[in-house]
Amino acid sequence: MTSTPIRHLPDADLLRLVLGDEAAATLTDLPLADVFRFDAATAALQEGMVHYGPLQPLAAAVELMARALSRTLADRDCLADPASVRTLLQLRLGALHHEVFAVLLLDAQNRLLDCVALFRGTLTQTSVYPREVVKLALQHNAAALIFAHNHPSGVTEPSQADEALTRTLKQALSLVDVRVLDHFIVGGGDALSCAERGLL
Repeated sequence: MTSTPIRHLPDADLLRLVLGDEAAATLTDLPLADVFRFDAATAALQEGMVHYGPLQPLAAAVELMARALSRTLADRDCLADPASVRTLLQLRLGALHHEVFAVLLLDAQNRLLDCVALFRGTLTQTSVYPREVVKLALQHNAAALIFAHNHPSGVTEPSQADEALTRTLKQALSLVDVRVLDHFIVGGGDALSCAERGLL
């Protein structure tokens, strides 16, 4: 076994460690972005590989990382660990080819209760219904929420519609004493915080 630190190994060596030699060989020439997007429409990833072949262990690894972060954030103030929140949202939303609007539900100490993908849309938009967001918050007895949605284009700049939606949801939730802490836009390996941009 090599003594080289994991972070310094070439992509091909890392794929071999996770998948084994034979499976890794089928993916070595693909861009990592394609490998981790698990897109069945990509020609090289067809023929069942996404669900039954070499990508299954990678999908499992991503899911385990997301679950580990969720459990960590269930025990600490999410506002005190924004990097973990960003990483969780990137794991959950960053590889999708359609828009998803997700809600992180938090307790009174800003600890994570659940992460729910509430609405699914198309490549460029998704419809969000404030009534359903309020209903979800009340069902979980949440004290605060963090919103997130992805831009499959990779551009994380918020649109005017994104800003208007955030204001509408914030107003609706204030009526039931639920705070809106942030709205993240995920895309291109990044997650933009509307709170950090002063847009809340």
